[in-house]
Order: sequence, then C-alpha cells, then structure tokens
Amino acid sequence: MPSILIVEDEQRISAFVEKGLASAGYTPTVVADGRSALDYVSTGSFDLILLDVGLPGIDGFEVLARLRAQGETMPIIMLTARTSVDDTVAGLDGGANDYLPKPFKFDELLARVRLRLRESGQVAVAESTLDHGGISLDLKTRRVTVAGKAIDLSAREFALAEQFLRHPEQVLSREQLLSRVWGFDFDPGSNVVDVYVRYLRGKIGADRIETVRGMGYRFV
Repeated sequence: MPSILIVEDEQRISAFVEKGLASAGYTPTVVADGRSALDYVSTGSFDLILLDVGLPGIDGFEVLARLRAQGETMPIIMLTARTSVDDTVAGLDGGANDYLPKPFKFDELLARVRLRLRESGQVAVAESTLDHGGISLDLKTRRVTVAGKAIDLSAREFALAEQFLRHPEQVLSREQLLSRVWGFDFDPGSNVVDVYVRYLRGKIGADRIETVRGMGYRFV
C-alpha cells in the first residue's frame, strides 16, 4: 500500500491521522518539523505528503517550495488552522495538490488522499470498490448495493459503512468510529455512533452489524 509522510507538530492530530491511515491500510510515517520532513523525503520513498502549514523552524510553505524546487512531484496535501484565502491561494500556487482546513473529519481527509493517489497512479482501480457479505460500496461514485439492490446512504452513513467493510469481522470501538468518521474534534461523550449504527442497520440489515457489549461493533 502507498506510504504517506505526515508532517504535523500537534501530537493529538498526528496520532489521530496516523492511526486512521494505518487502519485504512496505508503506511504512515510522522515527523514534527519541516527540516525533518525534508530529510525524510530525501532518504525515503513516499507516495504522498500531508503537510501542516504551521511548523516550527521551517514552515509548511517553505517545505513545499523546497520540495517543488528540487523537482519532487509527489502529491502534497496542505493542512492548516488558518482560514485566510490568501494562504490557500499561496499553497495551491506554490505547488500543493490540495488544501484542507482544520478541524477536519477523517473521512474527508481519507477521500482526498485516495483522490490524489489515484491521480498520481498510486491506487489500483480495484481498490475503488469494497465488497463483503453481499454489500458493495463504490468509492468513486458513492453507489451502494445490498444483495444486488441499490440503496441510498447519507454521506455519514456511507463513511460508517466504509469503515465496517474495510474491517470485516473486526470489533471497532465507538471511539475508533467516532474519530474516523466524525473527526478528532467531535465530542467523545456523544451517542452519535450508536444513532448512525441504528440508521445503517435499518438500510443494510440489522443482523449485519453485531453489538459487542462493552467493546463496540462488528460487521459480520
């Protein structure tokens, strides 16, 4: 699977992204400053970079500029807490492939990662579809079929179903689902996971998502 370099000095965010990408089957590496990012790129082999703007020492814009000046063509997605349109324009004009403001939801980040990797030829066509137990999710068209019959899922229901189909027969905790589908900034005390599991059961079959008491949910 593709290797992704995460350049982020805020540990809570980097841990959240690293864990999510690893669970999605990618190989993540985390560094916390711009100079380390440049060193890692020069010595390692990465398919994509998630690059925070606000880094200590050398900021993300400078890292971007140096990489592009060196002829580095891998996709780079900028992450930033800044809301200035000028910053967004500067990043894109400087050679970034995408720009994602914080706070972000993991499913959006993952969708952007897949898109940029597809564009660079790093993702096989077969990976655009998930199939398990008679359920099929087309990650490109967002179409869903259950036993060959098309059904409608909301964006959040689709993201939740995607997590289950990527990890069949595995127990996923409420905390894991909350962080991957709703984002690292979402209230951990919320019951939104249970609510959406109920919605999803109503559309794909109640017997397909098993409650594991005290632990979470399992797609069976």
